[in-house]
Amino acid sequence: MKAKRMVRFPGKLACTSAVAALVATTAFAQDGAGVRRGMIPGGEQTGGPAVVQMPAPAQPSKASDAFNKAFPPSVAQPVVQAIPAEAPLVQAWTVGQAARLVAAIEGIGAEGLDPRDYDLGPLKVAMASGPSAELNQMASQSFAWLVEDLRDGRTPMDARQQWFVVDPDRETLRTGDLLAEALRSGDIAGTLAKLAPTHPDYARLKAELAATPANNVAKRKLIRANMDRWRWLARDLGSQYLITNVPEFQLRLTVRNRIISTYRTIVGKPGRTATPQLAETVEGVVFNPTWTVPQSIVKGEGLGAKVLANPAWAKANGYVGTKSANGTITVVQQPGKGNSLGLMKLEMPNEHAIFFHDTPSRHLFASDERALSHGCVRTERALELAMTMAILGRGATKDEAVAIANSGKYTKVQLQKTWAAYITYFTMASDINGELATFADIYGRDAPVLASLDKPRVRNRSAVPTDEVIVIEDDLRDS
Repeated sequence: MKAKRMVRFPGKLACTSAVAALVATTAFAQDGAGVRRGMIPGGEQTGGPAVVQMPAPAQPSKASDAFNKAFPPSVAQPVVQAIPAEAPLVQAWTVGQAARLVAAIEGIGAEGLDPRDYDLGPLKVAMASGPSAELNQMASQSFAWLVEDLRDGRTPMDARQQWFVVDPDRETLRTGDLLAEALRSGDIAGTLAKLAPTHPDYARLKAELAATPANNVAKRKLIRANMDRWRWLARDLGSQYLITNVPEFQLRLTVRNRIISTYRTIVGKPGRTATPQLAETVEGVVFNPTWTVPQSIVKGEGLGAKVLANPAWAKANGYVGTKSANGTITVVQQPGKGNSLGLMKLEMPNEHAIFFHDTPSRHLFASDERALSHGCVRTERALELAMTMAILGRGATKDEAVAIANSGKYTKVQLQKTWAAYITYFTMASDINGELATFADIYGRDAPVLASLDKPRVRNRSAVPTDEVIVIEDDLRDS
């Protein structure tokens, strides 16, 4: 295994060669401008969001008002184009087109799907009778089922534990439109092939499935389950994104499906604090963050009373406590080396309150098993990651990022170019060294997916996640 260079940031931070190399490697060159691009300093006393004050719009004078009435602006209003209606879900088939559909179904095992799911027998019977309303119905239905499974995944929602990604492909690759395209071109298999995920791991798993003997049932099922997991996501993950595979305990910074850098992670403990699977957007980077301590600790563990009763201890540990008129105590840990969020966090708004952040307990990254947190994802070399994203997202220049990190002050850098962030769960995938590997099923999420492969295909299934949203008051202290 190739050793990764560990970049440490003791005390004052210099712009490291690691950050410079990462930035130079990508296609996003800096424009060299020194103007401000969304940095929001301050807020360290409250921990709340910083606000940019915008000047009030100037009031028009009487003269300008009269001019506007005489010569109204001729700015064209934006044209809102209606989305064309989806093509019908039942269309006319020739016998030749149906024969090509039958061939596609018979070969669908290469995609990890089962030909028996698509009414192959009744379709052949209808085809033998020549063109008919029955053939149109049967062929259109089988094609639609293939589209649904190749585009959205075969696994029903109730078998996707703690899965909260809404796949956009259903809206952009509509079944009726694909059916019309396939019949117009006559290329049934080619139209279906366009639905395959573009991430290289899908093709790699497909090749591994082809190379695995039929009698190795367990391995083939595991490959099929993980191929299907790729179909749960958007077909194309975008040009730049963060992706972490929870059971691997690794985070990748990726540009055009090429890994720029990897970071070890600490993820949620099994059980209620397990890290969910998400597809969110990183909108900003917070350097030197504050931590608002959950009430389960402030009240439940007596931290609030201790902070108020022992000012010297509170100051030494970076805590500021306030008591409201109704007696509620709020405790905010100020920026510093001992802050429970470490030196950075990535702003990634979501209903689960899950995000990527640093930790002062960096010794935990040396452990092989790192399911230790209360749900959020802690990353090693977090300051390097934060600076790289701020620069590539054009929220700061290299020098500005170094100065912000060194300041010790809460500063939020808003990104001009946001980053997609995927928290995934694959038990067979390429590891950070490029080798296809299996990973421990730390949360037991394989079993329901594997079981679903042995059951008949679920028809008319929901595309909306159905699992319970668990918002955890994250105890960020040493695990």
